[in-house]
Amino acid sequence: MTFDDTAIDWLAKLLSDAAIAEIMPRFRRLDEGDIRQKTSAADLVTEADVSAERLITVRLRERYPQAMIVGEEACSDDPALLQGLGEADLAFVIDPVDGTFNFASGVPLFGVMLGVVVKGETVAGIIHDPIGKDWLIGARGAGSHIRHAHGTLEKVHVAEPAPISQMTGAVSWQYMPEPERSRLARNQTKSLSQFGYRCAAHEYRLLASGHAHFVVYNKLMPWDHLAGVLIHAEAGGYAARFDGSAYLPSHVGGGLLVAPDKETWRELRRELWAE
Repeated sequence: MTFDDTAIDWLAKLLSDAAIAEIMPRFRRLDEGDIRQKTSAADLVTEADVSAERLITVRLRERYPQAMIVGEEACSDDPALLQGLGEADLAFVIDPVDGTFNFASGVPLFGVMLGVVVKGETVAGIIHDPIGKDWLIGARGAGSHIRHAHGTLEKVHVAEPAPISQMTGAVSWQYMPEPERSRLARNQTKSLSQFGYRCAAHEYRLLASGHAHFVVYNKLMPWDHLAGVLIHAEAGGYAARFDGSAYLPSHVGGGLLVAPDKETWRELRRELWAE
């Protein structure tokens, strides 16, 4: 079966099903053995991540047997699974619990993310909020919307451009090497206010719905950003890697700056990296 826009409803329900079956029953009920470290004490995986990804993967394989499926936890065990994402005819990229640190800490800021890639281009993104029971959905050329739990659709749009002194944003300087780390941490204070959710799902929601202006990410794993960047773009925003090049599904480095428009992107790139 090939992918088309009619599959969005099915995919949205799939993410909700995974949250209902595997994520929410474990929220604030994890035992010590249900949480493991990956690369550090801030990089965790739980039984909810593993079980939700397994459920989503099984359902996707049933409906799309020829598709490439890239799940965060599967790739953590076997990084070679990422190879070929930029060339696949059809690929689904899964972050079963984005914001695992929050989830494991009992903080209700986490989401389920899915990006759809066709021949190297992200064509759809879905971010499901298991707490709010709604979805942020974007499709190439069709805009971005919040689908509320009661069924209504709300079109979203990024914030209007503003001077950096009036912007709200987030800079993940903690993942940067020096001297860039200190420079970005210092220059972030030029903005009006900052946020840091430790959850890309909710940060992209904040940006796409116009409640914040920018984010800077250093680490580019596709499950963290493909869905969010597509949704943000369809909400009128602009994103590019630090060198100004387009962000593609095959990229895992080069950093990412997300802004309301290209002109604002240029201003932020100049001001945040200023000596």
